[in-house]
Amino acid sequence: MLNARFQPSPALHPRDRVAVIAPASAFDRPAFEAGLALIGARYHAGYGPGVFERHRYLAGDDARRLGELTAALSDPEARAVFCARGGYGAMRLLTRLAHRGPPGPPKLLVGFSDITALHLWLQTLGRISVHGPVLTQLGRLPPSTCERLFSVLESTSPAPALQGTLTCVGGVAEGPLLGGNLSVVTRLIGTPFMPELDGAILLLEDQGERPYRLDRMWTHLQLAGVFDRVRGIVLGSFTGCEEKDAPYSSTEVLRELARATGLPCAAGFPIGHGEVNEPVPLGVRVRLDADARSLTFLEAAVAP
Repeated sequence: MLNARFQPSPALHPRDRVAVIAPASAFDRPAFEAGLALIGARYHAGYGPGVFERHRYLAGDDARRLGELTAALSDPEARAVFCARGGYGAMRLLTRLAHRGPPGPPKLLVGFSDITALHLWLQTLGRISVHGPVLTQLGRLPPSTCERLFSVLESTSPAPALQGTLTCVGGVAEGPLLGGNLSVVTRLIGTPFMPELDGAILLLEDQGERPYRLDRMWTHLQLAGVFDRVRGIVLGSFTGCEEKDAPYSSTEVLRELARATGLPCAAGFPIGHGEVNEPVPLGVRVRLDADARSLTFLEAAVAP
């Protein structure tokens, strides 16, 4: 069954023009340049001089970052938008984005972590986007990840399936893949920027959150009724989430929480802040087979 909720973007081609933006935190320039070199070898990547600005912990003030983001999304020549870094700051832009209306024709936004706020906002508008590496991460990931990213952006066939490592709750479920960073997802509950989750497969990942904090955020999702609406749960990387000298692990805590939902759930997918961050399109239909620990993509992110 085709997914009528989310609209694919036109497929990219080598040497297409793409925009590079910094909508959240300031970043390390050498890491940015390493990622930019990989993108620039495939596409004509452009960015404005303001991308290197700093305002406290942000890549410039809100007005600069908002203007850069909206210009990139509305530029008819830019076929996709790549984010320099996550960190924090994207959700500060959401209210003003909503006041500006839909952001031009569909195009894929690529990023993760704090960029989850922009993904969720785009999904409220019926847009597909790509949960994938930011430029400051891309240069240290395996070459195969970059190849997969280009395929997601260019191929009208569904992305190759991904394999997890752990079954938390057995079962099979299908639906559009939504979500991203757990911390950001919980911050948008109760706001107009959370897409409709009914029937979705929920993707969650995070970094640097101790087990009790993961429990607290998960419980927030439960109290908000999220697990009553979604059909399955995909857990990516949870890096740096261990309690020092504790007799339990973050994996044990998450597995116990997942079992309490009764929803099909598999963990250990190479998505997030770990050594591998495989790009996945958000908004496309997927099949989660938790017993086989597999995530199969049933639609492409792009159309001819």
